[in-house]
Amino acid sequence: MIIVPEREIANLMTRDAAFDAVESVFAAMASDDAYNFPVIREAIGHEDALYGFKGGFDRAGMTLGLKAGGYWPNNLEKHGVINHQSSIFLFDPDTGKVSAMVGGNLLTALRTAAASSVSIRHLAREDAKVMGMIGAGHQATFQLRAALEQRNFEKVIGWNYHPEMLPNIEKVAQEAGLPFEAVDLDGMIEADVVISITSTFNPSIMAKHISPGTHIACMGTDTKGKQEVEAGLLAKSTVFADEVAQSISIGEAQHAVAAGLIRKADIHQIGAVINGTHKGRTCDTEITLFDGTGVGLQDLAVAAAVVKRAVEKGLAIHVDF
Repeated sequence: MIIVPEREIANLMTRDAAFDAVESVFAAMASDDAYNFPVIREAIGHEDALYGFKGGFDRAGMTLGLKAGGYWPNNLEKHGVINHQSSIFLFDPDTGKVSAMVGGNLLTALRTAAASSVSIRHLAREDAKVMGMIGAGHQATFQLRAALEQRNFEKVIGWNYHPEMLPNIEKVAQEAGLPFEAVDLDGMIEADVVISITSTFNPSIMAKHISPGTHIACMGTDTKGKQEVEAGLLAKSTVFADEVAQSISIGEAQHAVAAGLIRKADIHQIGAVINGTHKGRTCDTEITLFDGTGVGLQDLAVAAAVVKRAVEKGLAIHVDF
């Protein structure tokens, strides 16, 4: 078995590599060459933690495995470690033997950012100039760095429930040589691309905040009851998802479907756009929305890429198991 510890991930996984891995697995899902297993997610009754498992099998990439982990909201304050904790396990699909254990914390941040950037690459207008961020936490910085590589943006605008956190994304904009402006939600109407990455159970983004032609990547809703955008906005948009079933059960579409505003058939796989079996954006005034719930296959894809790089660079730890 190969072990790639958390400390080595930053030296092995680039944003480009994460993008390629996630894009490929989304395409495999849309071609029915890969599928996710049912998600297990439970409140364990200790430290207010949520713990669960995501897994799947990618026949195209011959990747089988799972990610185990969750959210411990008191970690940073009590223990000085980040609140999200996870590890990824890969298995040989021919024998079932465990083949690798990989640190999953940084990989989770990179694969989540890669998913939204894949949606921007394939769905945003080519002339998009203003990048809008809803959310300014730890994950938002990963999201913004990846997003800014997808178009020739000229400006970043941002809003957050806690405005004192906005310097987190302002710094990323400055690193990219772009001006940053803090706006209220009404000011988001200026954005050509919007990424929402919050953990709210009440929508922040309303239809009035989004202008025609905008691409929206909703990346924070991954649990029943969570909601970042007004359900009516999905009815005004062409909706895409990493996985349709997850979108309507724990993703942003759960609310619009429950309200009868859209149907399951109205939601399209982002992988179909990648494969060319869905046309994607059809005009410059169309609003496109990507519901990124986060699927186990994303984790397996980036973990497999890390294992390959670790072996090539002599950083893999080999153990008998």
